[in-house]
Amino acid sequence: MQSKLSVKHNHLPGPVEMIKNGHHATYDQRDEASGSKPVVSGCSPEKRKRVVRLWCDGCYDMVHYGHSNQLRQAKAMGDYLIVGVHTDAEIAKHKGPPVFTQEERYKMVRAIKWVDEVVEGAPYVTTLETLDKYNCDFCVHGDDITLTVDGKDTYEEVKQAGRYRECKRTQGVSTTDLVGRMLLMTKAHHSNMDNPDYQQHKDNFGKGPKGHSPWTGVSQFLQTSQKIIQFASGKEPQPDDTIIYVAGAFDLFHIGHVDFLEMVYKQAERPYVIVGLHFDQEVNRYKGKNYPIMNIHERTLSVLACRYVSEVVIGAPYAVDKDLLDHFKVDLVCHGKTEVFPDKDGSDPYAEPKKRGIFKVIKSGNSLTTDDIVQRIIENRLHFEARNQKKEAKEMAVIEAIKKREQREQQSEAAAQAAH
Repeated sequence: MQSKLSVKHNHLPGPVEMIKNGHHATYDQRDEASGSKPVVSGCSPEKRKRVVRLWCDGCYDMVHYGHSNQLRQAKAMGDYLIVGVHTDAEIAKHKGPPVFTQEERYKMVRAIKWVDEVVEGAPYVTTLETLDKYNCDFCVHGDDITLTVDGKDTYEEVKQAGRYRECKRTQGVSTTDLVGRMLLMTKAHHSNMDNPDYQQHKDNFGKGPKGHSPWTGVSQFLQTSQKIIQFASGKEPQPDDTIIYVAGAFDLFHIGHVDFLEMVYKQAERPYVIVGLHFDQEVNRYKGKNYPIMNIHERTLSVLACRYVSEVVIGAPYAVDKDLLDHFKVDLVCHGKTEVFPDKDGSDPYAEPKKRGIFKVIKSGNSLTTDDIVQRIIENRLHFEARNQKKEAKEMAVIEAIKKREQREQQSEAAAQAAH
């Protein structure tokens, strides 16, 4: 049974209203729209709402829906979101070489629909100087700890100045966990978290020599309708829109997918791009091994976060048939240069759109595949295990320091009370 995601939330309060997909706007129009708010006539200039500019920064290596959710939450705290992305050299110095190059990471962050501007080569330590330079009111970060190479909190200065805001970390996903899934190469990683191989590998990744860090550990992602609503655009196609349909796994949503979807988006003046996502069992049928790395719920959020996507079909049929094309009133069906696997009965899944003359192969100019990313990880297996254990050890050291400081404060309070 196929289920179509159709979320309408025009009247919902809160963060949902902050979502701006910018489907038919140029980058300049989007920036302009994000940089100014409607002003109620008759208000004095003093009472008009000032534009609140926000700063986020990070490595954004192997960008996943956890990163997107952080940026979504940040954007909901203000009006204009600037994201600083560190260079390869900075990341290598503090954490070890990244999986993706800085150019790949810059482009990946630009594709997230809540981002208004990207600052390339942002400093690893967030300073007041940086916030002032980009005219930002405050910076936003997740509720985990980010440390420099010598173990210092990278947000210490802005915290002390009262220009720091926190958003909740997304449970159930981390770069560490995704790397672990890729190294495992079993079919069970997203259906059986109790698998002893998975647990052993999770332990290697999520635990350091002195215990367990609450920020690096692995937990299973739980999808909710609210999360889908927060990520969805909620926009219906308009009469003069060109409905473009693409389908696939879109596993470990990466820069190859972004380049493809950007080219798809450019096929029309007013594109409405619908992405059909195949269920996990279907992906495993044609991809084999331990694919998909991410389950259907995770892949849904990853694709919805992309600014070129208007709608997602969760569990799309493998064959792009007459019913699907008529239901969504599809004008154009696109596919990349990757191999098209036949359906279960050996037929061409794109036979119907080809018959209608609405099928088009898109050359994105980027040949990167999910397989390529897995290979990058496997080739650097020992390096990534060592890097994550080092990160874990630093976090555990901070936890111990916090505990000791709290104990000292409690002892001081007890001594003061005893003196009275």
